Amino acid sequence: MSEFVTRFAPSPTGYLHLGHACSAFHVWDAARAANGRVLLRIEDIDQTRCRPEYEAAILEDLRWLGLDWDGPVRRQSDHFDDYEATITDLRMRGLVYRCFRTRREIAAAMPAGARPDEWGFTGRPLPASEEEKRLARGEAFAWRLSLAAARDALGPRYEQLGYIDESDGTPRRVAADPAPFGDVVLGRKETPASYHLACCHDDALQGVTHVIRGEDIREMTSVHALLQALMDWPQPVYRFHPLILGPDGKKLSKRAGDRGLRAWRDEGKTPDDLRRMTGLS
Repeated sequence: MSEFVTRFAPSPTGYLHLGHACSAFHVWDAARAANGRVLLRIEDIDQTRCRPEYEAAILEDLRWLGLDWDGPVRRQSDHFDDYEATITDLRMRGLVYRCFRTRREIAAAMPAGARPDEWGFTGRPLPASEEEKRLARGEAFAWRLSLAAARDALGPRYEQLGYIDESDGTPRRVAADPAPFGDVVLGRKETPASYHLACCHDDALQGVTHVIRGEDIREMTSVHALLQALMDWPQPVYRFHPLILGPDGKKLSKRAGDRGLRAWRDEGKTPDDLRRMTGLS
């Protein structure tokens, strides 16, 4: 039997809340049951929102929960060159293009409430002369993965895209459909990697065999299956766990200011209390 390797990969854009604790418990419980390893990865590619104090708080909160990790912490901001090299590889193969349309321009053409990066936008490269003019003016752009080019590159393999889901304890193959996401962003002028690219790159590099994450990421896994196929990266097995919802029925969020773990700790709650609050004991 191969070694079980999973990871916990928070972004230091705020303090961990009860939803993060729930996810961490799922990750470490699975690793312990399989006598496996947990890697800790700090996904800090968004340098405008990530803060060192939040990273320090993540380490402190995990230790307070009684959760330790194996090996050194991987900080994504230390590896921008690696992600840039991947985009260069895809670019040389004609699979990515520069998109100069702003989020506002894309949002204006979208149905109300749709998210610009998840609506299914598709485009095409600009003529070289027009692209050169825009670059000379310093205009911002996003590197988008061309869904049409990816489909052509994979040929029959595109229709066979899928991944193994063992959320209910029984491994089953799930068909992947990246089409609803359109030409996803893999990087931007000021940020050399998106979540999709950095996440899949690091899972492959670190030998992650099992990815354990919330139900809200299930649909995006189709995009990751596409990237893994294009880059010939090994594909982990996936498990998706239920989310912790707030009083409004929405998932907890740092942006929404949901209560951080340190606030529960200051109130006198223990890690066992938090496990009970997440429904895991």
